[in-house]
Amino acid sequence: MKAEFLRALDEYFCANYSDYVRLSAIEGYEMPEMLYVSDDGNVARRDSACMRLVHQPRCEELLERFKQSLADTTFTFSFSFPTLRERWHDRFEKHTFARLLPEALHHSGETAESAGEKLDVAPRYWQRIVKGRLYPEKNTILALALVARMQWGDLVNLLAVCGFEFREDEVRDVVVRYLLEQKIFNEEMRDACLAEYRLTNLPIKGVCSPLGEEA
Repeated sequence: MKAEFLRALDEYFCANYSDYVRLSAIEGYEMPEMLYVSDDGNVARRDSACMRLVHQPRCEELLERFKQSLADTTFTFSFSFPTLRERWHDRFEKHTFARLLPEALHHSGETAESAGEKLDVAPRYWQRIVKGRLYPEKNTILALALVARMQWGDLVNLLAVCGFEFREDEVRDVVVRYLLEQKIFNEEMRDACLAEYRLTNLPIKGVCSPLGEEA
């Protein structure tokens, strides 16, 4: 029998995931009528959210078929190099990842050092990320949010200053948001949720593909 937190994740995913191209390609998916006649007699268009799995008659069956096709293809590198122009800009910018990070970690009772110990990122690279000499990739920020038990608002801010955003059409983003919103930080439960949706590329120690000194 599937654990309750996994069933809740499935329900959350069906209600929020929005890659309609992938959803409509699932065998047995029934395309809803997008146009309808409103009460005033005019032709109106339904919101695209009606295409989500939660509205499908065979929602659970379709979700299982969808899961079978999943493979984590997200970018696995932990950082990128800022340009000289970006480094100069960061010297005067108040809202950078390095400047926002301490407060975000403080909210969850973590430090850069304690959080870094839980990430599968080589320490020398993590220290450069913390100091603003390297920019973290999105996978690294999401992994950090999970291991540091970060508040959702802090994650959104850290993503934004790095040029990223939460996306409802990304399997990874939807699952991570569920974990944070439901405060599922127990490692076994967290890892079970990631495994359920075949998310293997988040750099979390003991969970994902290692990023060694050569990363």
